[in-house]
Amino acid sequence: MSAALPLRDVQLPPAPSWWPPAPGYLMIGAVLLLALLILALLILALLWWRRRRRQQRWLQAFDRELAGATDAAAEVAAIAGLLRRAARQARPGSEALHDHAWWLRVDPQATLPAAQRDLLAEGAYRPQVDAADVAVLRRWARGRYLAMLQERRR
Repeated sequence: MSAALPLRDVQLPPAPSWWPPAPGYLMIGAVLLLALLILALLILALLWWRRRRRQQRWLQAFDRELAGATDAAAEVAAIAGLLRRAARQARPGSEALHDHAWWLRVDPQATLPAAQRDLLAEGAYRPQVDAADVAVLRRWARGRYLAMLQERRR
């Protein structure tokens, strides 16, 4: 060896940059993100399914209660009772409301036609009840019953 060659110390390469991470870390991060997304979707699907199932049970109970009615007048009375029960469960004390206050509670947007509203009026004399009016009332009451029961969950 020649003495003319300068001796140099061993130099280390520069420190690796922290960005971008190694591909392995990127894959692990992607898998974790995908797993969290799937978990969130499963939780949302479970909550939706439970809510739907609860609504179906409420509507089945509504239909069972009305199945026991023998005639149209008895069905109207059963509908009125179910609406009172739903109002009481949604907001305790609602069952004690009368006349205008009761209608503001049961039908706040006044979506029920006057003919069907008269059927549900307290103490209304119902010698002859039209089946078509009862069918409209049943459809409306079913949706309103469900809406009032859902109010108590909020």
